[in-house]
Amino acid sequence: MGENSAMASHGLHMGNISLPSLSVTRTLADLNFNTTTTKSIFITGVAVLAFLITTSNYSRKTTKNEDDNESDSNPSSLKSLLLFCYSCFIKPHATAGTTGTQQDALESFYGSQADIYDATRGTLLKGREDMLALVASQLRYKVEAGLGGLGGAGDGLEKGQRNGKTYGTVVGTETGTRRKPIWVDVGGGTGWNIEAMAKFVDVSEFFKTVYLVDFSPSLCEVARKRFARLGWENVRVICTDARKFRLEDYEDVDEGESGSGPSSPSLSSWWGETKPGRHAGAELITMSYSLSMMPDYFSIIDSLESLLAPHGLIAVVDFYAQSKVDFTFRNFTGGLVNRHVGYFARNFWRSWFDADRVSLEPARRDYLEYRFGTVLTVNARNNRLGAIPYYIWLGCLKKPFSTSSLPHEIVEHIDAIATESPRSSPRLVGKHSSSATNALAFAVGRTAPEMRSKAFNTAIENISANLPLPSFFYQNHHWRIYYDDQLPKHTQFNDEYIYAFTWEDSRVDRELLNLGPDDVVLAITSAGDNILSYLMQSPARVHAVDLNPAQNHLLELKVASFTALDYPDVWKIFGEGKHPDFRSLLISKLSPHLSGRAFQYWLSNAHIFTNPTGRGLYDTGGSRYAIRFFRWISTLFFCRSAVRRLLSTRTLEEQRSIYHTKIRPCLLNRFVNGLVLSSDAFLWSALGVPKNQVAMIEADYHRRSTSSSSSATPSSKEKPSRAEAILDYTTSTLDPVLSTSHLASDNPYYLVCVLGQYTRQCHPDYLSPAAHSILSAPGAFDGLRIHTDEIQEVLARFQPGTLTVAVVMDSMDWFDPPSPEEEKEGRGKAREQVRRLNRALKVGGKVLLRSAGVEPWYVRVFVEEGFGARRVGCRESERGDQECIDRVNMYASCWILEKIEDLEELVDSA
Repeated sequence: MGENSAMASHGLHMGNISLPSLSVTRTLADLNFNTTTTKSIFITGVAVLAFLITTSNYSRKTTKNEDDNESDSNPSSLKSLLLFCYSCFIKPHATAGTTGTQQDALESFYGSQADIYDATRGTLLKGREDMLALVASQLRYKVEAGLGGLGGAGDGLEKGQRNGKTYGTVVGTETGTRRKPIWVDVGGGTGWNIEAMAKFVDVSEFFKTVYLVDFSPSLCEVARKRFARLGWENVRVICTDARKFRLEDYEDVDEGESGSGPSSPSLSSWWGETKPGRHAGAELITMSYSLSMMPDYFSIIDSLESLLAPHGLIAVVDFYAQSKVDFTFRNFTGGLVNRHVGYFARNFWRSWFDADRVSLEPARRDYLEYRFGTVLTVNARNNRLGAIPYYIWLGCLKKPFSTSSLPHEIVEHIDAIATESPRSSPRLVGKHSSSATNALAFAVGRTAPEMRSKAFNTAIENISANLPLPSFFYQNHHWRIYYDDQLPKHTQFNDEYIYAFTWEDSRVDRELLNLGPDDVVLAITSAGDNILSYLMQSPARVHAVDLNPAQNHLLELKVASFTALDYPDVWKIFGEGKHPDFRSLLISKLSPHLSGRAFQYWLSNAHIFTNPTGRGLYDTGGSRYAIRFFRWISTLFFCRSAVRRLLSTRTLEEQRSIYHTKIRPCLLNRFVNGLVLSSDAFLWSALGVPKNQVAMIEADYHRRSTSSSSSATPSSKEKPSRAEAILDYTTSTLDPVLSTSHLASDNPYYLVCVLGQYTRQCHPDYLSPAAHSILSAPGAFDGLRIHTDEIQEVLARFQPGTLTVAVVMDSMDWFDPPSPEEEKEGRGKAREQVRRLNRALKVGGKVLLRSAGVEPWYVRVFVEEGFGARRVGCRESERGDQECIDRVNMYASCWILEKIEDLEELVDSA
């Protein structure tokens, strides 16, 4: 039932039919299946019927569109359907033992149905077009960027340019020797994949040569007729065993491109061998539903390595069934989203497909991922046919650098990728490290005996264990730094970001920081809006830090969009928050510019942008609860029309009038505040306000209440309730904003909360056409590094005096105040972070922070640890009135802490 293959299995794999013996641990893990998968098992009969109906309709539609001559030579729709059912479910299959050759066995299955193969597989073999779109996107990027010397006359690309953008120098080739890519489709059968590729590139012009390799003469004959009809002279159909196919037999060998094996014997097991005199390799190898039908898949996969060019890409789409027990602890899979298949579904589909000689055991995919480096991977379900699991996998050669590299050159290459910045220092490979006993670790220790990063350590350990590197090392860009997505500190967020947009006023930040070309900035990612604003000022480096992986996925999506999309598409995605073609853009344009995990995340959440009944991007994340609350309250109190009028006002006077008479009484009253606003659940889930920040708000309100009622009775001096403090804080936030900032024209932060999107007149600065020109320029993001970790961990890996600016938002509010004992001994987590900031910053470097407190307790800690403190914004005026410190006004104060001296103990340690 799978697509065509270069070799087919002969004889049932009975081990897949009987349930394997399971340990208690595996059984418990396997039983953790989801409800959807379980239901799919019980409706499989219905799914099969749906498949037959669908293929019948597809066959009828296909026959209608065919030329008259071809239609006459093909079986009817009904006959095609019956022939498919007979061949797949009833007809006994010959084996190599009875007919002599494996090729004869293939013919016994495909010979009678070759002509109707394409018409009966459309619904079953899902993901093929997605795979082709992904590889076409990757190849276009490589051609545009000149990687591997790709390009050439007739490809529609000017040398080093595309859409007006100039790319970097050509790698690995002399000037003027760019070439077109070669594609090998292993198990290509009838050639459906190759014709379907025409939707994404001009096959006859883009590729130098396309080789369809298959072992079935009947399928190959159908392919030859197809390409004769299309008139594609650069496509060759080769009927042979895929293990024996060599490009040298069909292409001229360029001796200058052939290489020699590794010069270091200790690394040969990881490097493999590169034989002198062989062809440089194909830039693309694909396998579509053929790997699961190959009995000798080990040798097939091994042979592909010698076929692939150094900058080449290999892509596979196929069925699978696998438990999370097999892959949870691997760091080289490119992401685990939706990969686990439940116990019953896994064993059902294995048994079902095994009856048709399609093997779904996990070893095939596991070995593929072991032999090659993973670029991108997709785990999906064919929901039209009982949720059959299938995957799309894109990979490259295991070693992302020259096979002739010496150990110290390997170290330097990995260091350049893994280390966060030329100015940051990686972490030491310790003597007790698992990699310290081999030659590579010895080379690491001798060539670079300094602090090394976590990503570097992971890379060295993988190489030492003969494993591929984490997928981050195989990306086209190295913006995103490796992190372990299975750690509890990351999984606690449940794959959801909190903020869909940033709550810091970029205009005020620009004025306060005044960034220049020599600045090195560290900032909390949040939704990434502020990061883009900093990058527009072209500093030397920007380090974006966030513990929540999803927040960094959102920043990656924005960076990829500016890199690959025109302004209208960027506006639709991030201005309007919706784009009907988002999934297509993600696959065909954005995928080469995303890390594997970010790509998986947005593919599984594409509905955010494409759902016609949804509210889009800005109704997602934890902060959506606050926006929905406002919408619910305004509806409950019948003031939705007042909200609409608020956004249509032309002057501040009109805005103030509507706010104070219609909206404020509904939103800021004691009933709503006591019921919702001041509750712990709302403060944390919707607004992201931690308990320590709430305590600061209460303390400030108590201070003001006490000072303003010094002559009051003792009963009135009792500590105010939390509800009173929160209501006062909310009032002090909104009243000045609505009185001094016009929402419809100059306050995108509140506009998006009310409207659910931005407008052309009011939006963050990064969404202007001028910003797009800056951020879409070549090299605009070369200085960006995205860290998924705590701030303390990132700061610890910088060399002293690296940073010039650190923007920590309100993160210091989250720390617990020190206990009396900690205060006496000069300890505490907040003090530790302040010391690390002192160490990482240059003298004269700045820390920009905002706080819910007017005089936060930790400012004193900064002063004690070598900083000068200056409050640059405060909501409390000298007269006691509430003022607006910026267009957001969410915080009570804003501070600049300037480093004035190094700490003595840090100087000594340095």
